[in-house]
Amino acid sequence: MSKALHQLKKHIDVSNPKTWIVIAAGVAGIVILVETRRRKRRATLLTREGLGAFVERFELLPFPQPPPPASRLLLSGFKFAVTDIFDVKGYVTGFGSTSWKRTHEEATKTAVAVTALLKNGATCVGKTVLDELSFGITGENMDFGSPANPVLPSHIPGGSSSGSAVAVASQLVDFAIGTDTIGGVRVPASFCGILGYRPSHGAVSTIGVLPSSQSLDTVGWFARDPSILHRVGHILLQINPVEPRRVRNLMIADDLFQLSKVPKQKTVHVVNKVAENLSGYQPPKHVNFGQYIASNVPSLKGFHEQSINVKNGISALKALSSVMISLQRCEFKTNHEEWVKSVKPRLGPEVSDRVLAAINTTHENIKIFYKVRTEMRAALHSLLKDDGILVIPTVADPPLKLNSKKAVFSEFHDRAFTLLSIASMSGCCQVTVPLGKHEDFPISVSFIAFHGADKFLLDTVLDMYPSLQEQASITSNSLPLPDTNGDMDASELLKEKGNAAFKGRQWNKAVNYYTEAIKLNETNATYYCNRAAAYLELGCFQQAAEDCSKAILLDKKNVKAYLRRGTARESLLCYKEAAQDFKHALVLEPRNKVASLAEKRLRKLMSR
Repeated sequence: MSKALHQLKKHIDVSNPKTWIVIAAGVAGIVILVETRRRKRRATLLTREGLGAFVERFELLPFPQPPPPASRLLLSGFKFAVTDIFDVKGYVTGFGSTSWKRTHEEATKTAVAVTALLKNGATCVGKTVLDELSFGITGENMDFGSPANPVLPSHIPGGSSSGSAVAVASQLVDFAIGTDTIGGVRVPASFCGILGYRPSHGAVSTIGVLPSSQSLDTVGWFARDPSILHRVGHILLQINPVEPRRVRNLMIADDLFQLSKVPKQKTVHVVNKVAENLSGYQPPKHVNFGQYIASNVPSLKGFHEQSINVKNGISALKALSSVMISLQRCEFKTNHEEWVKSVKPRLGPEVSDRVLAAINTTHENIKIFYKVRTEMRAALHSLLKDDGILVIPTVADPPLKLNSKKAVFSEFHDRAFTLLSIASMSGCCQVTVPLGKHEDFPISVSFIAFHGADKFLLDTVLDMYPSLQEQASITSNSLPLPDTNGDMDASELLKEKGNAAFKGRQWNKAVNYYTEAIKLNETNATYYCNRAAAYLELGCFQQAAEDCSKAILLDKKNVKAYLRRGTARESLLCYKEAAQDFKHALVLEPRNKVASLAEKRLRKLMSR
């Protein structure tokens, strides 16, 4: 008998059966406690290894490989994850919410898209985190935590399909699938520095996928390698592998790149150089996409907000994004109003506000929303035809820091949705392509092709990707050339010529004269400020803001520079920064009516 039992025998009556029952219960309790702690440690370790990407891990083996001489299945040996919005037989689909998971049963069938991947040799290793009820683009989740962005751990990973993007970016899987309604694949792909694909609306089956907004919902996918992105596309899209090669006609949306805070040298220049050097590509064309939409989607006119800068077309895209959000709310309400009202789910504050807005929305404009969608698809097809690819920034801003203030998120969403609404509302296919980094933040551009041109777009990415990465690397290592200084009198003469051209409404000519003046004398704030005025007339708002910033560095009391930068920033939907500029102008000139009216208007916009 052990020493412990001898000690026990001295103090208790071991002949009493009740004593042994108590001892057994105590030992069992200790064993359960130890096992519980062990499992928690293991779960924590798994979560840390997966950067919080997974809701739960399991293994779904692929369908049997056909015997020789049949060729190997296209996805054999690849591992993938699925966002917890896809049904998997035997598991409760969580929809990013513990409230949803608690009130629903296990799925009796596996989603069609997941089954297709298993049939073609891939192994599913688990379900991943998403924004609660798939209602967001930040990737933050109150119930399951926010997956850690492997590129920038202190910043948001992007959503809604955040966990799937993180699993791919951190090399836990070869590819992953998610859903993209208003940016759910494109945004996290951009923020995590990987490839992300949103297919043509309706091209991939959504059977077995929880709906958010059926008019906008798509099944998308992530990969690090363009060949894997291509393979997954062939399976999910069921496309013909043989198709005649077409000449590609890239169209760069200059007005949309003004929204981006990344220098064009690292985006537009990279795409231009690659297109010049590859065979089968026409020289890129430059378009003002906002103006094109304003002219070709007439049903948008009723949704324009009052703005002092409507001529640039950005207001048309802002209206488009407003229609997109309204359409999503209407269809979300139809799908989930009964559940929300009966369960009253526990949600994070951001998502809770959005769900409440959806439940309180009305359907009075629903027919117009559908009309805008039809007109958008027709407009994109007319612009792109069979060989066109629109090049845009994927998002306007770098990923925000985790737990940022609500006001910051509001502006972030406004600027992001302006770009994301193009593919969502037209149903066109879009691919997010990483292009290195700028100031430690990941950069990406997006290619959009007409509805149904998925193979054409996937082939384009496969063709261009190596050259794009090479050119992005070259560009990031090159330094811009400094401007030269020159004669003062000559610069003043050029400024006067610029002023005369400006008065004659010859904006491009004015820009050229002011540019020449700056080359001769780069320390004169007036030259930058005047050129900014010409840029504003041309709708070149990013350049105007940059010129005003240079003018303010040289002359901190330059009221015109603050006013013009405020105007430019408002046009770029940077409301908070614009409001600060108008406030500065009021400090310098308290009775300035333009600044006073603008500051009030922006305060109203930001309080929505």
